[in-house]
Parts: sequence; structure tokens; C-alpha cells
Amino acid sequence: MERHKTVLTTGEVAKICSVAPRTVSKWFDAGHLRGYRIPGSKDRRIPVDQLIRFMRAHGIPLNGLDGGKRRVLVLDADAALSDALRTALENDGGFEVTTVGSALEAGAAAVELKPHVIVVDVSLPDVIPQAMVRFQRSNCDLQTTSLIGVSTNLSNGQGQALLQQGFAGFLSKPFETAALIRVIEQTANFTPAHTVG
Repeated sequence: MERHKTVLTTGEVAKICSVAPRTVSKWFDAGHLRGYRIPGSKDRRIPVDQLIRFMRAHGIPLNGLDGGKRRVLVLDADAALSDALRTALENDGGFEVTTVGSALEAGAAAVELKPHVIVVDVSLPDVIPQAMVRFQRSNCDLQTTSLIGVSTNLSNGQGQALLQQGFAGFLSKPFETAALIRVIEQTANFTPAHTVG
């Protein structure tokens, strides 16, 4: 959604709320979502302030309103690798990427940014995979965040152990950015389903 837009189509609202356009039309026709019809047509228009009010009333996360960018947080102490990853993920995957160098920074950034995915170098001394999973699960804003573990020469057995602990995916370094994008696309929860009565 462009920043200056103040009125949205049902299709735009559907994308923001991760529902079918038909569902938005039902909300509109039932009077749950306020807006207006274009004179002489059946097209509906929904003012952004009405959409925000509706989303808050029905517990729909407002993060779809931030332009629909899929947010990725990268936790890696290697600043050069983090920068390269950020550039590649933004350019090739269209993600919004934030990088941090410690578990403490990652915790603060995760709470603030509510990323869809956190890519974690699990070999860092201050990273305890089970603690990362506990933190993610105990924070209501991070319930749908996917954790992806990465590490140099990560064996399949170590990767499977991460999955058992609650990680959504894993990759052994070095890896191609395309491989990471694939894992992100496969594991990330970008489109939660919301139902409104």
C-alpha cells in the first residue's frame, strides 16, 4: 500500500487482511466494514481509517498495512556476511531485512519489528536454540514467526535436532542466497488466515 493512499479497493483490503476479495465484500455488505460504493457501479471503496478501526476491532494484525513487505531479521556476528545477505534478500527476494550481531539485539529487534522470519546463526556463543524457541513462543507478537537456523558445516543430524526443538528450517553455510530464499518461502507464515463473524 502506498503511504499516501487514503482509500482502498476491496482487492487491496483483501491483500492486507490475507483473505479473499469476496470475504471483504461480505464484511462490507454486512455492515462490519464501513465504506462507500462508487456511484453508478458496484465497486466498493474503504477509507484507511475505517479499515484500521475494523482490523483492531477484530484482532487482525496491522502489519499488513506497512506495505506488505515481508520482514526478515538476520542474527549473525559476521557483519560482512550480514550486509551481503541483506542486499541479496532485499534485491532478489523483495524482503525488508534487518541485521543484528547478538542474541540480545535480536530479542529487542524481534519485539519491535515483529519479523515473519528470523535467520539465526546457531553457532554463536550467546545463542541457545532452545531459548530462542522459548522466547519466540512466549511472545504473542511472534507466534507466527519462523526460525531458520544456519551454521558453518551444519550436519543434517544437527539440522533435524533444530527442527525438533521448534525451528522451521535450517541451512549449512556457505549457502546460495537462492537456497535461503527457498527455505524462507517454504517455512514462513506470510498469509495468516483471518475470519470475521
